[in-house]
Amino acid sequence: MNQNSPSGRRANSLGVHSIDHFAVEVPNLEAARKFYTLFGLDVRERDDTLELYAVGNPHRWAVLSQGGDAKRLRYLSFGIYPDEADAFAAHLDGCGITRIDPPEGAEADGIWFAGFDGLPINVRVADKATPSEKSHFTFVSAAPGQSGAIPNSKAPKVHPRRLSHFAIFATDVNAAIDFYEKTLGLRLSDKSEPAVAFLHGPHGSDHHLLALVLSDRRGMHHNSWDVGSVMEVGLGGATMARAGYGPNWGVGQHVLGANYFYYVRDPWGSFSEYSADIDFIPHDVDWPAANHAPEDSMFLWGPDPFPEFIQNTEPAEA
Repeated sequence: MNQNSPSGRRANSLGVHSIDHFAVEVPNLEAARKFYTLFGLDVRERDDTLELYAVGNPHRWAVLSQGGDAKRLRYLSFGIYPDEADAFAAHLDGCGITRIDPPEGAEADGIWFAGFDGLPINVRVADKATPSEKSHFTFVSAAPGQSGAIPNSKAPKVHPRRLSHFAIFATDVNAAIDFYEKTLGLRLSDKSEPAVAFLHGPHGSDHHLLALVLSDRRGMHHNSWDVGSVMEVGLGGATMARAGYGPNWGVGQHVLGANYFYYVRDPWGSFSEYSADIDFIPHDVDWPAANHAPEDSMFLWGPDPFPEFIQNTEPAEA
């Protein structure tokens, strides 16, 4: 089925279908290149920036630029269907959004407006980059009488297949839910008041396309990347830990979304996550969103997160 065809879209629902890409300013591009290359992504130079691709996937997921002394989330860009461009423009104007100029160096395509907490948001016509069905998950078990041993010298390199979701800090999670439901057409999957919420796209999406985490200012908490097995989650995490990145969190399994995870701390205090087997919400399913107890907001099993896991390391906007 064509992911852009009406048959793969939620009827009578104006909404974004994907995170097209995110943009982050970092203090050191060479450190970013080293981190994301070891993480398993295809890191490419373009002018004075680095762009992140998944190996074998033509979609550009991120733009990294050189900045000041601290990492800073510059903007989020979301994709919409071509036949909804005019309707989306009218919809956003009807929502009373504040249109803004593109951030310096960003492409001018689509509509730019001030999101919750002033985060620049871009909505543009783009191919659907999120899946329209649940991603393939594998578990390989050796047959009786056969060895499943993999020598470290022959351990496979982990290469994420795509961006799964993106998590941002918000000063009021419930208000941010309302804002992104109203403007972008995202739908609530689950939340745990007042600390965290998970939103999915209406046209077929992982359990969360966008996650919201409570903080006193905006910023990026983590970017999450889909892999195909628990072994890839653990092997990717072990590779990063052995290279000196950390403190990290994992391997474990979340309650909400139910994905297996390993979070790797980047050089600037935020995280990149290896994620496998996350719940999927088809375009024609009304997900039973609920407000969950705090003990169900984080993980079902795995090590306890370290105290700084929810720390926002980005400076307040001037």
